[in-house]
Amino acid sequence: MIKVALSVVLKAKPGKEDDVAEFLRSARSVVDQEQGTRAWFALQFDESTFGIFDVFPDDDARKTHLSGGVGQALAAQGAELFSAEPDIKNVDVLAYKLPGEGD
Repeated sequence: MIKVALSVVLKAKPGKEDDVAEFLRSARSVVDQEQGTRAWFALQFDESTFGIFDVFPDDDARKTHLSGGVGQALAAQGAELFSAEPDIKNVDVLAYKLPGEGD
């Protein structure tokens, strides 16, 4: 079951777009280790705007994810890669469809 999510919007500094894309690609291996993260997506909206959308069964799993490896890496590399603080929003999930669920 999935009840909550995170929506994160990231604005890359000029000239850092490729670095942000690679940072997000490499974050996958960290997220793969998180049992509470049910689905995770790294997104690119336009040349300099990126995002993360991930879903969780409950708020405890969401909090664990935020304090985990990707959250720590965002904090550590934020000043170098991003032109603004990440815009992190807690989201409630109303409905969803994932592979293997209800197929």
